[in-house]
Amino acid sequence: MKIVIPARYASTRLPGKPLADIAGKPMIAHVWARACEAAPMADVYIAADDERILDAVQAFGGQGVMTSADHPSGTDRIAEVASTLGWADDEIVVNVQGDEPLIPPALIALVGEGLAADQKADMATASTRIMVTEDVLNPNIVKVVSDAFGYARYFSRSVIPHMRGADVPDVTKYAYQRHIGIYAYKVSTLKTLTALPPTEVEETEALEQLRALHHGLTIRVAEISEAPPHGVDTEADLNAVRKLVGANA
Repeated sequence: MKIVIPARYASTRLPGKPLADIAGKPMIAHVWARACEAAPMADVYIAADDERILDAVQAFGGQGVMTSADHPSGTDRIAEVASTLGWADDEIVVNVQGDEPLIPPALIALVGEGLAADQKADMATASTRIMVTEDVLNPNIVKVVSDAFGYARYFSRSVIPHMRGADVPDVTKYAYQRHIGIYAYKVSTLKTLTALPPTEVEETEALEQLRALHHGLTIRVAEISEAPPHGVDTEADLNAVRKLVGANA
C-alpha cells in the first residue's frame, strides 16, 4: 500500500497552508506523521507543487515528489505520482489530504485495507452517521447513500434520501450518512478517472467522486462511529488546530 499526501502551496484562502506552523512543525509534517503511523510498512509520499514544500519535507525526513502546479484536483496530482514512480495497476494508493493534521491514523488504515480486501471495489472511502438535522440540510456537508453491500449509490450536497411527508429530515428515523473525504484507489482506477472528462452531474454537484459512479466504478464505503476532526481551510481553522495540538502536547 502507498499513501500520497497532495500538498498545494497556492491555497486561495490560506496561501502557503502546508507550511503553516503548528507546535513548531509545518502542518504537512503532522499529516505525514499520522500517515506513517497508519501504515508503518507503507511508502508515504508528499505530492508537492512548490520547491518550498519539498524543502520542508526533506528537512523532516519525508519523501517528496514534485508535481505540476496545474492539476485541477488531488486525484490528478496523485495519478502523476503513480505514473512518475511506475506503480503497478493493482497497487493500492490512499489519498490523505494535506490539510488534515489531526486525521486519525486508524481511518487511513481502514480505507486502504478495506479496498485491498475487496476484489470488486475500484475505490474506497468512509462515512459516519449524521446526528444533527442542521448537518443534513447543510450543502457543505456531503451526504452518501450506500447499497446493502456497502457500495456507494450516490453522493449529494442535497438531502438524500428525501423523507416523504416530512418538512425536515428526522435523524432519529433514518441514519443519514456524512461522507468523509478520504479515498483509496487502485492505480488502474486513477488512470481511468484522470483520462475521463468531467461529467455533467459531477460539475452540477461539484463532487469529483460522481465521475467514478457515472462511469460504473464501484466505491466501497466504510462507516465509522464518529467524524474525524475538521481539516484546515481558514485561518480560524488553523488557530483551532494549534490550540488542540498545544493542549495535547
